[in-house]
Amino acid sequence: MRRRPLPLLALLSGLALLATACGGGGSSGKESAKASGGTTVKVAHVPSTLFAPLYLADAKGYFKEQGLNVDLQKVKAGQDAVPLAGTGKVDAVVAGFSAGLFNGLAQGLKVKVVASMGASTGEQPSPTALEVAQRLLDSKEVGKPADLRGRKVAVAGGAGAAGGYQLAATLRESGLTLKDVTVVNVPIPDMANALADGGVDAALAPAPFTTAMEERGVAKPVAVPPRGTTATGVVFGNDFADKPAAEKFLTALRKGAADLQGQGARAEENLTILAKATGQKLDVLRKTPPYQWDPQLAADQGQLKAMRQAYRDAGLLKGKAAEE
Repeated sequence: MRRRPLPLLALLSGLALLATACGGGGSSGKESAKASGGTTVKVAHVPSTLFAPLYLADAKGYFKEQGLNVDLQKVKAGQDAVPLAGTGKVDAVVAGFSAGLFNGLAQGLKVKVVASMGASTGEQPSPTALEVAQRLLDSKEVGKPADLRGRKVAVAGGAGAAGGYQLAATLRESGLTLKDVTVVNVPIPDMANALADGGVDAALAPAPFTTAMEERGVAKPVAVPPRGTTATGVVFGNDFADKPAAEKFLTALRKGAADLQGQGARAEENLTILAKATGQKLDVLRKTPPYQWDPQLAADQGQLKAMRQAYRDAGLLKGKAAEE
């Protein structure tokens, strides 16, 4: 008998249970390697320090310890890669959670959210920040987030991307929503130029691009996402989620996350790995404030629900996804 798709809220409520089920203690590296025979896991990702546990687990051999050969495949937009997991073209996607994910889940997309990734510290300096063009700060046209009402704000992927939720969370502190600004889709590497030439007035940018544009004198931060704000994580295709390799993959990821606790996020060895993985300059990463990672990389149900609400308020969810 064919099973009917679960309602979206039921899907969301099950995410934390799935993450726990995929966690476990795992077996030792030698035992895993022997049992798996070197299972290949295809992982789509957008290079970012948000996903540091992934790169550390790869570079330090934590995946190998679990008997996994991880094939990291770069993509331009994680939100576009999620359907690839649903069709089995990749096993996992490490990326931002977009409005498209919620729409897809409501329509029966065969994926599961199994873990979180980098979260905001809520402190300044922050790895992700709402940067305002220096020209507007100098002219005093903009001095606080509320002054951005009606102005253009750059977000990679647009309002429905993960950055859209981070912007919504940041603006909420000033009583604004995504509908109170004009969100412009600008690739992260192009944000600094867009701010400099007047194409946009502000940008929600991640590290280390925030540090780079500040050092260039193009912009300064006026607000940061609240502590714990996260819009990124790990998505498994349903078929892969049911395999032993899925648990092993998360075990290795958590070992990478453990290396980032405390001062580990600033350890030279780890920064060197991140510089190579993301293509960023090591000296910039040394100056960049780190994200924070839950040691267990647990899927945050509160953030997922808040994310869905923000996308719904902005009119970005359709059909069942937009229903209560």
